[in-house]
Amino acid sequence: MNKGTDLKILKFGPITFLRDMTMAVRNGIPCLVEDVEESIDPAIDPILGKQQAKSEAGIMQIRLGDSNCDYDENFKFYMTTKMPNPHYIPEICIKVTLINFTVTFDGLQ
Repeated sequence: MNKGTDLKILKFGPITFLRDMTMAVRNGIPCLVEDVEESIDPAIDPILGKQQAKSEAGIMQIRLGDSNCDYDENFKFYMTTKMPNPHYIPEICIKVTLINFTVTFDGLQ
């Protein structure tokens, strides 16, 4: 799927999160946010909502934090959680695709 590209692995906690996310969006680097809890940082809402728009110069841009940054079409965004059965608010559920990779005993047979 993303063969030959570097995957940027991030967590919501560090101070550099938004800077690293902006760099990934600008350079088209796939990004994975690990250990997501039921509350998601509102700074990535434009990414989840796919709110990119063309600037006057015809460049795709997205608003992250308090500034606009260029948006590369090769950017992909993934989130994972260790929670067995997370309950996200409806506003998040309609913006993402949830996939359950839980392995059960019946599934192993």
